[in-house]
Amino acid sequence: MSDSPSSSGGERIAKRLARAGLCSRREAERWIAEGRVSVNGTVLDSPARVVEAGDLILVDGKPVAEPERTRLWRYHKPAGLVTTHRDPEGRKTVFAALPADMPRVVSVGRLDLNSEGLLLLTNDGALARRLELPGNAWVRRYRVRVHGEVDPTVLVRLEQGVTVEGVTYGPIKAILDRQQGANAWLTVSLQEGKNREVRKVMEHLGWPVTRLIRVAYGPFQLGTLAEGAVEEVPGKVLREQLGGAKPVLKPKAESRSAGEREKEERQERRAAGRARAGAGKPTKEGGRAAPRRRNP
Repeated sequence: MSDSPSSSGGERIAKRLARAGLCSRREAERWIAEGRVSVNGTVLDSPARVVEAGDLILVDGKPVAEPERTRLWRYHKPAGLVTTHRDPEGRKTVFAALPADMPRVVSVGRLDLNSEGLLLLTNDGALARRLELPGNAWVRRYRVRVHGEVDPTVLVRLEQGVTVEGVTYGPIKAILDRQQGANAWLTVSLQEGKNREVRKVMEHLGWPVTRLIRVAYGPFQLGTLAEGAVEEVPGKVLREQLGGAKPVLKPKAESRSAGEREKEERQERRAAGRARAGAGKPTKEGGRAAPRRRNP
């Protein structure tokens, strides 16, 4: 992967701390500015310091272990948890809810307090930053319940992007799955994933979101993973997805009825095992098929 150390064995301290899973590069730079990081007994004042294997790195006086191999997990986040390590309001966090035998991890992006579904976790902060970049062209897909009567023609216009309160959002693919009285279920796909993007856009259209479930992040699917469960992505799958190729996953057009989609969805849930979902193979969430991709 491109975020591995250079052939000389040296790398910048912020990147080293991120690869160790302690924090993001930006957080590492802040720690350095606060005088919390030292190398071989010298407190750093700049993130430009290059460290090599064997250097003694301390954060808050505690040694930083050599980074482990890069690992990635799928986590089914329940509603009611915040995606942060420490919450000033004392709310329950995603990381406090993880199994005790999990190593220290950081999230790939976030899901807000009331959102649920797929959250990717990794022990490599540099990898987390890479997967968050919109330039990787990975599609984030959501099942969204909104209040109100949805006009499909308005959804089509979202594919041209939309500006809400001075913030411009890129193309959004939104499909009406079904209208149930005063509520509707949508499947929403986007690439940028700006802060609370789906909620803000739907609110702007007059359809407040009452439930939001992320079902896919690029090639990685929520699948049948139980709420609150966490499962590691096999190393082989991780290498295939993140090796040399840049996956571009786009939602396919939907031509089936909602009833047909729901029937097929139930059949697949019974047939699909957790291992298959973890391998990122195509599943059908929200009545739409995840596109197949060739292995690099």
